[in-house]
Amino acid sequence: MSPRPLKMALPLQGERLEEQLRALKLTRIAPVVDTIAQACAREKAGYLDFLSRLLEVELEERRERKVEMLQRFAAFPYKKSLEQFDFDFQPTVDRRLVRDLQTLRFLEHGENVILVGPPGTGKTMLSVGLGLKACEAGRRVLFTTADDLVSALSRAFQENRLEEKLKVYTNPSLLIIDEIGYLPLDKLQSNLLFQVISKRYERGSMIVTSNKGFSAWGEVFAGDPVIASAILDRLLHHSHVINIRGESYRLKEKRQAGLFTHSLPLPAKGGDPPE
Repeated sequence: MSPRPLKMALPLQGERLEEQLRALKLTRIAPVVDTIAQACAREKAGYLDFLSRLLEVELEERRERKVEMLQRFAAFPYKKSLEQFDFDFQPTVDRRLVRDLQTLRFLEHGENVILVGPPGTGKTMLSVGLGLKACEAGRRVLFTTADDLVSALSRAFQENRLEEKLKVYTNPSLLIIDEIGYLPLDKLQSNLLFQVISKRYERGSMIVTSNKGFSAWGEVFAGDPVIASAILDRLLHHSHVINIRGESYRLKEKRQAGLFTHSLPLPAKGGDPPE
């Protein structure tokens, strides 16, 4: 026997059912009960199938809300998916590696992803795209720039609440640190960043972007090659490195607009990006 649409049932029964669904906070089901009941009646589907379809609608709504909540928490600078990335414009990006990273196996294994290349080449977009995939899989993600991270930790250090603040960066399943190398760090900032990376080592994955080749990281971290080496050791131990040697997307748009015609030099194959 198939369920009858509410319009065919007693009006009071229909109203009572909708009230009960709302009382149970099954807010997505209430507006579609009649539509699903009509479909089940046409298909001569039974009550269990009717119930299953109703619950699937509610579950899908809750999944969408959870993903939206995770994306808000992640604090992405924008939402651009990996499907929007122009691999033809950046042919040095390993498509096969990016496809493998999309499976999120690197999260399961506690591995890191390091994107190195000149400004504007898509490093941030790739990191955001992978972060969005992680959110869709129900993973907790946090996006931050290196400057914002060390600024927040420096304030916490001065206010004697460093351990509490460190948990903000160590608890998420995936931490994305953008723009390492754009601004030099002093001794305290370098040590604070090292603490984050050390605490996450082999416990939680990170995605890091940088415009500096690894040989120049000593200059970034207070001119201290020792701390730079310690940070790189932990980042690179279990990692996937994507070295982008392409042109800036932003400069491409300027060139298309006719604002200038020359190209910037690209780094040698397999080498560090230009400073």
